[in-house]
Amino acid sequence: MANGKQKLELTWIGKENRPKLEPRVLIEDPAKSYHAAHRISENDIFDNRLIFGDNLLALKALEQEFTGKIKCIYIDPPYNTGSAFEHYDDGIEHSLWLSLMRDRLEILRRLLSSDGVFFCSLDVSELFYAGVLLDEIFGRENRVEVFVWKKSYGGGAKSNYVVNQSEFVLCYAKESARLPHFALPPDAKALKYYKYKDEHFDRRGPYRLQPLATTSNDERPNLRYPILYKGREILPEKQWQWSQDRVKTTIDANGIVFTERAGKVSVSYKQYLRDEEGEERLTKPVSIIDGFYTQHGTYESVALFGQEDKFQFPKPEGLIHYVIAMASSPGDWVLDSFAGSGTTPAVAHKMGRRWIIVELGELCHTHIIPRMKKVIDGQDSGGITGAANWKGGGGFRYYRVGPSLIVKDQWDNPVINPEFNAAMLTEAMCKLEGFTFDPHAEIYWQQGCSSETDFIYVTTQIMTREMLAKISDEVGPNRSLLICCSAFRGDAGQFENLTVKKIPKAVLKKCEWGHDDYSLEIKNLPAAPENPPMEVHSQETLPAGEAGQAAMGNARKPVRRFGKGRSGDPVLFDMTGDVK
Repeated sequence: MANGKQKLELTWIGKENRPKLEPRVLIEDPAKSYHAAHRISENDIFDNRLIFGDNLLALKALEQEFTGKIKCIYIDPPYNTGSAFEHYDDGIEHSLWLSLMRDRLEILRRLLSSDGVFFCSLDVSELFYAGVLLDEIFGRENRVEVFVWKKSYGGGAKSNYVVNQSEFVLCYAKESARLPHFALPPDAKALKYYKYKDEHFDRRGPYRLQPLATTSNDERPNLRYPILYKGREILPEKQWQWSQDRVKTTIDANGIVFTERAGKVSVSYKQYLRDEEGEERLTKPVSIIDGFYTQHGTYESVALFGQEDKFQFPKPEGLIHYVIAMASSPGDWVLDSFAGSGTTPAVAHKMGRRWIIVELGELCHTHIIPRMKKVIDGQDSGGITGAANWKGGGGFRYYRVGPSLIVKDQWDNPVINPEFNAAMLTEAMCKLEGFTFDPHAEIYWQQGCSSETDFIYVTTQIMTREMLAKISDEVGPNRSLLICCSAFRGDAGQFENLTVKKIPKAVLKKCEWGHDDYSLEIKNLPAAPENPPMEVHSQETLPAGEAGQAAMGNARKPVRRFGKGRSGDPVLFDMTGDVK
């Protein structure tokens, strides 16, 4: 047995294959950005981001700026059910689904703040595999809960065995020990019980009466004592919730209420809507989420887009509100990289959260932008609008994932993409070299920094020895500068404060250039080559794990495997080597 510590993990075909992602630039399109005509309140938020493009490339593009800054992430990825939906075709081989999800989940975890929370909606199709994968990425100790969402109050999806009325929301913390709170404000149903007023504690709002006695069978003798009322000793049937000292203090502060009916006296305490500092009292969320049904999301979608253009199976705003409310506060960043019809940004916006969303499909333009315009203009009366007392306001900035930095010229040589202007090139090189893009207003060679004394300068010029010497003098002995240029003359090593690299040569091996689509849609899978040369094993010669998987299927059916053609792209083939 190996001496090294073994790691418990989920394995699948192709797990070792990881993309070398290019950190793309995000290009803003002001014509598609939108904001309210005027401020509605001082809390309006305008720096929300709607990103159009492949969500894995978009997450990589966000990584440098937003690592450790996102408080709440909610994703609703394709469930891999094998069903063809109008907007998503999400039937993907399980191994490929896991690889594509793994690549996204790892970046999403890095984006979370140390006290951040991650949520992922799934059904049973990939629930168990995804749970093990998330345990591996986030750490099993950071698993907060697997919420059961009761999506239907009546019928449901009918299988051969049961009527399915539920889906699941997997919840993980970045660091569970650092969660400041995990709670919800009282909902409308609970608020109706806060009906009593107390003029002496107006800042704490209305209150409700809660019985001080408890029926708990966990008997604690120190909680069974008499409370004196008008010369009478009042005893609980079993025990009190509070200690004797706390009760005495609360009686003195007018927090205990005695109610006498038919000679029997009950003891209650005042539970105010807000605490002594004026903060709204929070309650623990429950693991079964009920009351927000699929039908609600459909009604909301029809109201927003019409019957013909409604989004199929949208999540209801109430469900997303429940998720965001328990894990974030106003002003926090919320991210959704599978935006769909835009329920997450609509809810986050109404709740006063900052948001970032990513969507690859045309839903971005046909559904999300029109929906968010209605929210911003105060013309969306559905969903949580009433509960959030939403009146409109704020805005968002529209971005698209930029093109690849390196392309091939007519002679098949790698060159800098001619679509890049100077600013785009500089920003791209900053991301590739680990610098923050921050051009100085006056010092031309200070275009980005990695510390207070370490800078980067990107140019397409051919740097001469005289140019390098001049810049070296300006940088001085206590600072350093990385120069990225098309070419240079002379010995750059003679300048101790300068490092000179040629572009694109210096970055050619860093990334997969020109790969624009890592999406989860099956139509974007690579095409199989006509006659891919590959080594095919019989079932008897497969490694034990693969042989076991093959044996689980019908022996007369072809067993689907992942192989690699001449190009190295994954292809599906059966045990006879025929490409599928």
